[in-house]
Parts: sequence; C-alpha cells; structure tokens
Amino acid sequence: METVTVERVIDAPIEDVFAWLTTTTNYTKSPLVVRCRLTRRGESAPYGLGAVRSHLWLIGWFQERITLYEAPYATEYVVDRCFPPARHELGRMTFTESDAGTHVRWTTRAELPIPLIGPALTRRAVRPILTHTFTNILEAAEKALTRPTDRPAQV
Repeated sequence: METVTVERVIDAPIEDVFAWLTTTTNYTKSPLVVRCRLTRRGESAPYGLGAVRSHLWLIGWFQERITLYEAPYATEYVVDRCFPPARHELGRMTFTESDAGTHVRWTTRAELPIPLIGPALTRRAVRPILTHTFTNILEAAEKALTRPTDRPAQV
C-alpha cells in the first residue's frame, strides 16, 4: 500500500477552501479531470456523510463514498469501485487555519492488486500520477479562490 500526501496553503478562508474542495464538480477545472458528479447526496450536506460521487479522471474512473464530514476541518472517503481496479484504504483531506490562509493536507492510501508487480507499479507509476493530479486540483482551487476581483480602484 502506498501513501500519497499533497499539501498546499491557499490564501482564502477555511470555509471557502473546504467548500470548494469537497464540491468535487470543481475538480473539472483541472485539465486532468474529465467529469465529476454527485450520485447520492449526503446526510447533512450534498457532499456530506454518506454522499456518493463519481469521478472520471484521465487516470481512471472512481466511485467514492464519504465516510467522514466535519466541516470545515476534515472529510474522508473510500473508493468503493474503480477502473482500473485498485485497493483503497483511505482518502482524507484536512483543513487548518494559518496566518497565510488555509493549509490543506490531502492523503490517500492505495495500491494496484497485481501479483508480483503491483507494489512496484504502484510506487513507480500510480504514486507520481496521484501526486500530480492532487497537486493540479489544489492549484485549480487556489486559482479559483484567490484570483483578484474586478473591483474598481478606490480613490
């Protein structure tokens, strides 16, 4: 099982960062994500506990279920089904306020279940692809949440 962790500080309020990153239809702002949709609403919020979301990324298709939703500090998910097939133990995003904005930590644990070569393939291919994809989504969030507004200059 490989653990992938990506971190970024986004200069925006924690509530905004949490809302953007838990609304996974926003992920399509990343060129690596083709389609995301909510297939079942969560208990307390659309993307809350029990929600099921479907993602089509350039690297595969994933059906995820939200297993923890503590707005605006943490969310966790598990991949129930995917193609190509993979084992998935954990998906977690945590959000912490800092002087520079909101610190996001995105962690997942997964592996390809291929006898003999699965661990090496996961380490050499899946790990860098997931790292790049997560980084790209966090960059899209930062761009969306921190772009300057078109306000007229104050005199």
